[in-house]
This record gives sequence, structure tokens and C-alpha cells, in this order.
Amino acid sequence: MFFSETTLGSGVKVITEKIPYVRSVALGFWVGVGARDESAQLSGMSHFLEHLLFKGTKTRTAREISETFDTLGAELNAYTAKEYTYFYTRLLDEQAHVGVEVLSDMLQNSLFGENEILAEKEVVLEEINLHQDTPDELIHDYFTEILWQNHPLGKSGLGTAETVRSFTKKDVGKYFSGNYVFDNMVVAAAGNLEHEKIVDLIREFFIKKTAKKNQKNRKKPKANSGVFVTEKDTEQAHILYGAEGLHAKDKDRFALAILDNIIGGGMSSRIFQEVREKRGLAYATYSYHTLYAETGLFAAYAGTRPGQVEEVVKIIKNEIDDIVDVGVKVEELHRAKEHIKGQIVLSMESTGTRMTRLGKSELIQGEILSLDELVERIDKVELDDVARVARNIFGPGKEVLTVIGPLGKNKLAHLVS
Repeated sequence: MFFSETTLGSGVKVITEKIPYVRSVALGFWVGVGARDESAQLSGMSHFLEHLLFKGTKTRTAREISETFDTLGAELNAYTAKEYTYFYTRLLDEQAHVGVEVLSDMLQNSLFGENEILAEKEVVLEEINLHQDTPDELIHDYFTEILWQNHPLGKSGLGTAETVRSFTKKDVGKYFSGNYVFDNMVVAAAGNLEHEKIVDLIREFFIKKTAKKNQKNRKKPKANSGVFVTEKDTEQAHILYGAEGLHAKDKDRFALAILDNIIGGGMSSRIFQEVREKRGLAYATYSYHTLYAETGLFAAYAGTRPGQVEEVVKIIKNEIDDIVDVGVKVEELHRAKEHIKGQIVLSMESTGTRMTRLGKSELIQGEILSLDELVERIDKVELDDVARVARNIFGPGKEVLTVIGPLGKNKLAHLVS
């Protein structure tokens, strides 16, 4: 096994990967809570709470937290997703104990002061405003809202101005104590480290008692289809076309990764060649897939002039339909496999990527695959596997099309079956 794992008596799982030829350690505290765990009234709370954990503890001010890592030349940041939140640092191997101590302090002893809550509301409201002014990001929110209506997975992780303004100190404390519990946490580290030393540091600093069980009550969303057009005065129209995908443990997820790569995963992909290279209809065009615990999504994006929207949608749809009806070519399958394997190997040169893979895989997939195991599963994918996944995802009545732009009375409903 390429990694070491220890589950402490508290319930915290510690996973490390030793990389002896580097001089750094990437350390992450992963919590299994995100936007999908929020009620409608608390939409955006996971992200808001992530911000607050940087605002001071019983022994450190917010400035002292920042200065600690700045003085070491270290990275310190956090990220909130739909199903998890994580806090991470990358620092010199000899300073790993500082990372464990300060992150442990932040996750156990943050004050959530009234003044900090009020100030951070303003920061997050500005973040929401910025997001609203960025249509090439906003389009992804609109897509999930249509795909998973009335489900937390369909909501933006930022929340709304209304929900963020309503948050109280009591709301913050209750959400924190119910979700930031040991059996809902993983500590992952990669770099020049000794597993037992990291475990000992966690035992020393990460000790405050928590509730035994977290509040998660997750339910699979019902997928919808349809067309959603938002009129907005933009230079470009932003298009996202796709459907519900696969869940994080689905055995076909490797075939899906190959399908994604063939459709829009690089400069040789189908939509990049057809939309940009051959016709010059877009600068940015790509596809992507996201895996969640019980579901997922697949989508293809393009930004183009408003008068070209219908043509671009038809091209993207035709390429996907061709794979559904005919399948992919042998050379496409080979090229996609080699591309994915190359990207995986290159990513392994980053301690941050390796740490992220440990934490995310444990929380979401429940298994951590070695490089050899990943390559083996990719190599096993056959032409029929890719075609089957395409047919499964893009069956009749499953498509979602969202568009943002100055489209006027342009009708697009006929583009989706």
C-alpha cells in the first residue's frame, strides 16, 4: 500500500503518503460537509463558516494566523465544495508541526465573534456580487438548478444575499457543532514526512471533544431536463449542455472520464476541433464531469456570439449524438487513455495534488487507488464501455441546456428532445 492510515480513538482518520525526495509537506483537514447538507434557510452556510474559521481563535487573532504562515513562506487556504470542505497548508517539512497546531486551533477554537460575522457577511456578499457578474461561472449554477431542482446539490455553494444576511451567531455555532465532528473528518498529508509523527501531532493538538455523529441526512436528487435561457447584456452568450452523470463509486466512472476527454477534454477533442478550430465559433469550449456520492453530471461549455448560439449547440449535440449512435473510434480511445494517464502522472509531482487525492478519495469514494491501479482501470476501458456510458447519460428526455446572453426572442427549446 502506497499510503499509511490510522484511525484514532476519537474517530479522526489520518492518511499520509511519504515522498522522501521533496522538502515540503501538504497538509489538509477534510470535513464531510458542503452545500448539499444545507437547508434552504442556511444556503451558503458551509462556505460562510469556512471564511469564519480564519477570523481568530481563543489564542490567535486573524492577523496572527496569517502572519504565522507568511513568515514561513507557506500556503494557507480553504475550499468549500458541494460535499466537503477542506483547510490546507503547504509548508517546509520541518515546519509540519506548525501546520497541524494552527489548523487544529482553527477547527477547534474559533470564536465566531459577532463583529467577525458581520464583517464576513459583507465579504461574502461581495463574492456573490462578483459571481453574478461572471456569466461564464454563473452558467454552471443555472445548469445544476435546472438539473436538480429543489435539491441542495442544485444550489450555489455561495448561498444568496438573503440567506447570508440572515445568518446569526447561533446558526453558525449550531451548524459547526453538528458537522465539524471527528467521525466526519479526515486529515491527509503528503510529502517528506513520517506517518507516526503526523499521527502523534494530531493526537497532541486535535483533541477537543465533539459530538459523536454528524447531522448529514443526504438524499439522491431527481434529475430533470429542459431548456433555461437567461437574458443578460453580455458580449458573449454562454452555453452549457449536458445531463445527469455517474456517481463517485460507479464502476463506469473511468469510461466516463474517457468519454469526457474525447468530447471536450483537450485541443484534439471533438468539440474543440469542430467549434473552435474548424469554424472559429468560440475561444473557450470544453467539457467536464463531476462525481457526487449518489449522482453526478456531465456538461459541455462554449462561449460564442449571440447570433451563433443555435449553430454551436447543434454542433455539440451532434458530436455527442454521434457517439451515442455510432460510438468512438479506436484512435480516439487510445489518445484519450494516454492523455488521462499522462495528466495523472504529471499531477503526482505536486504534494498538494497527492494530499488532495488522499482526502477527497477517502471522503467521497471510500477507496484510494495507487497510480498502478488507476492506470490499470483506465486501460481496461473498451470501446463498448464508452458507448454504453454515452447512451446511459444522453438518453431521450435527459438533456439540459442553459444559456446566458442577449438572445432576445431567440427560441432554443427545439434543440433539446
